Amino acid sequence: MSTGFLPVCRKDMEERGWDAVDFVYVSGDAYVDHPSFGHAIITRVLEAHGYRVGIIAQPDWKDPASIAEFGEPRLGFLVSAGNMDSMVNHYSVSKKRRKTDAYTPGGVMGRRPDHAAVVYGNLIRQTYKRTPVILGGIEASLRRLAHYDYWSDSLKRSILLDSGADLVSYGMGERSIVEIAEALESGIAVCDLTFIQGTVYKTKDLASVYDGIMLPGYEDMRSDKLLYASSFYTQYCNTDPFAGKRLIEPYGEHLYVVQNPPSQPLSQMEMDDIYRYPYMRTYHPSYEKAGGVPAIAEVKFSLISSRGCFGGCNFCALTFHQGRILQARSHESLIEEARGFLEDKEFKGYIHDVGGPTANFRQPSCKKQLSKGVCREKQCLFPKPCKNLTADHRDYVSLLRRLRSLPGVKKVFIRSGIRFDYCMADKDDTFFRELCRYHVSGQLKVAPEHVSDTVLEKMGKPGNHVYQAFVKKYEAINRQIGRKQYLVPYLMSSHPGSSLKEAIELAEYLRDLGHMPEQVQDFYPTPSTISTCMYYTGVDPRDMKPVYVPRNPHEKALQRALIQYRDPKNYDLVLEALRKGGRMDLVGYGSRCLIRPRRPGSRNKSVK
Repeated sequence: MSTGFLPVCRKDMEERGWDAVDFVYVSGDAYVDHPSFGHAIITRVLEAHGYRVGIIAQPDWKDPASIAEFGEPRLGFLVSAGNMDSMVNHYSVSKKRRKTDAYTPGGVMGRRPDHAAVVYGNLIRQTYKRTPVILGGIEASLRRLAHYDYWSDSLKRSILLDSGADLVSYGMGERSIVEIAEALESGIAVCDLTFIQGTVYKTKDLASVYDGIMLPGYEDMRSDKLLYASSFYTQYCNTDPFAGKRLIEPYGEHLYVVQNPPSQPLSQMEMDDIYRYPYMRTYHPSYEKAGGVPAIAEVKFSLISSRGCFGGCNFCALTFHQGRILQARSHESLIEEARGFLEDKEFKGYIHDVGGPTANFRQPSCKKQLSKGVCREKQCLFPKPCKNLTADHRDYVSLLRRLRSLPGVKKVFIRSGIRFDYCMADKDDTFFRELCRYHVSGQLKVAPEHVSDTVLEKMGKPGNHVYQAFVKKYEAINRQIGRKQYLVPYLMSSHPGSSLKEAIELAEYLRDLGHMPEQVQDFYPTPSTISTCMYYTGVDPRDMKPVYVPRNPHEKALQRALIQYRDPKNYDLVLEALRKGGRMDLVGYGSRCLIRPRRPGSRNKSVK
């Protein structure tokens, strides 16, 4: 296996003595050779299996010549919009254009198109009519079947059809990309690659499809949102590699998109191998003049210890992308990577994070998952911890102890977030105590998201009493160890199920807490989440019962303002929200009031 960056131009390719590449990887992100970036992992996996890969990062999508840098690849094009969905990358929840892009040199916005995977796929097809095109990455993964698109407020087709691609490799992709490469290498036509787990393909003939579930047709779902809700929940219940069925989505009478079951989870040895590849661990040197790639800053000295999440938050797409089965690296692999930090002159002794989608998940939630898969219609932590849940932090505690004992390491932070309900489910307080003593620096960020049990149920989060118990325990432990450390709660406004009544309830909680969040996350309907399905259809796909959905931008502004009711700029919105919610008792001079009334003739906005 070679060292150094992979080729980014024909000159690089020729300097390696290659006359062609096997694959061209087209990415919406700048080229950062670090295992936090999907393009780095997939290209290094292919390199490790003997394939020659060239990278075209952020091509000019208006110029077909921009994807012809290496000529026609021998086996195919691999296309990804990048580490983030391109639409989320470009637009805030209010659909306003963002000003910066952390995955572009210098943070410059505008170096990738909207719906980047679709645009890149069609760009390639303009020049290379028959060369296999395989989509991957989170944008393609979450759009692999018909999906609600918030930015156009419409139900879109499978990305496979709109992009002109041949396959979608969904999920993390290491297994499926190797199987695809080996199949193409053996001479199998891309149209015959119908058997690889973790892929989606299109076909006009279902003769070879077995053990499949027929979903409603796309046109039928466009005209009936309830059909889409039913279809989505079927998809949601088939995201497990052991028990998941093939899913068939019709488009007219003679075209079908078929989703094979997800790829099998990686073993610990396979995870270790993937993170041991010779990554350069930084951005390509050609970006130095532009100021580098901002996204590297947080991850350069962070450790990815696991993947997958059994938390089951309804607004999160991880179930669709990484799955619910936890896969973890060995201590030795993580220690080896941390020792590499010590050799970097920029390392100041602080490991920024040790985690994954959820930091304190280091093992499957129960013993049966690695043989029988996850439960189809039951969650591990919601509405309360399953009786079969293994709530055990001993392995994570041992790992953190070893990391902070390394010579040259001053502090090991946990920033990728912990599940407080899983923490509370563990009868051993060792992790909780060591978290407060060693891994918090003044404040710990947690995500209760809301305080109304009505909203929390729609979020798939535990009842508010669980978070309140966590708060009390956190405060007690900090008193015992003589620390003044605070909790910073992440809160979300306008989630399905939240009316002004629940938003006011949240504001009252913040009043009693004496805390006003600096930032508020308004619910963002990204593709392929249960919450987004609720937003689009108005029903909970789990039981098909109606859900209140705040869609009007002004109502969303009212709910957001209530969370930051102390900000004078929000006075008019807060007053309107309280009036509409029938809670004018919260306008006054008492200790329970949120805002004070304006003095007659005064233009000042009076807020408590």
